[in-house]
Amino acid sequence: MEHKKNFNERTFETDYGFMTIQGPLSADQLSEYTFHEDLNAFRPPAKQFEALKSIAEFEEGRIIVATHEQMIVGYVTYLHPDPMERWSEGNMDNLIELGAIEVVPEFRGFRVGSRILELSMLDPFMENYIIISTEYYWHWDLKGTKLSIWDYRRVMEKMMGAGGLTPSPTDDPEIISHPANCLMVRIGENVPRSSIEQFDELRFLTRNQYRKVKGE
Repeated sequence: MEHKKNFNERTFETDYGFMTIQGPLSADQLSEYTFHEDLNAFRPPAKQFEALKSIAEFEEGRIIVATHEQMIVGYVTYLHPDPMERWSEGNMDNLIELGAIEVVPEFRGFRVGSRILELSMLDPFMENYIIISTEYYWHWDLKGTKLSIWDYRRVMEKMMGAGGLTPSPTDDPEIISHPANCLMVRIGENVPRSSIEQFDELRFLTRNQYRKVKGE
C-alpha cells in the first residue's frame, strides 16, 4: 500500500492572535518550528519533538500541528500500532493509530484539538484507513483540567468525534480494565469488507482465541 499524504492548512483567530493548523508535515518542516515547553504529557518536550520528527519520516506516519508565532502548541500523531499491541497482529497496512494528541494548557478552550482532528480528515486518503485511538484514563490530564474521569471521557469523545472517531466495543484487557477507558474507531469509506472483518477479529481477539482453544 502506498501511503499518500496530502497537505492541508487552516488559520483561525484566538485571544492570543492567529493560529494555524497544518499537515502532514515532514521532519524538515517540523524543524522550522520551536516546540512549546508545556508539551510534556508523554516525555520531556525535546525528546517528544524528536519523536514527532521520527514518526513524520515513517511511510505511513502523519504529524498534524497547531502553530502560534512559529511555535508548535499542539499536535496529533498517526502511525501503525506498536508491535507490542494486539492491533499490530495481522500486519494490517491500512490500520493506523492516533497515537497521541496534545495541546498546551493555555491554548485549550479554542477547540484546538478538535480543529487538528478535523483538518487531519480533510486528506481524502484517510478514507483508505481504519483509524483507532486507545483511550486510557491514566493518560488524561485530570489534575490540570480539574475534571472528573467521566467528564474528561465526555470531552475526549466530543473531540474525537470531530475527527469521525466513535466508541467501539472490544475485549482488549487494558481497555476493559476500567470502565472509563475506550477504543475509538473511524472506518474510512474505501476500506474493504475483508479489512473490516479482520479488524473485528482483533477487537475481540481474546474471545476468538478462547473459542479456538475450546474448539480444539
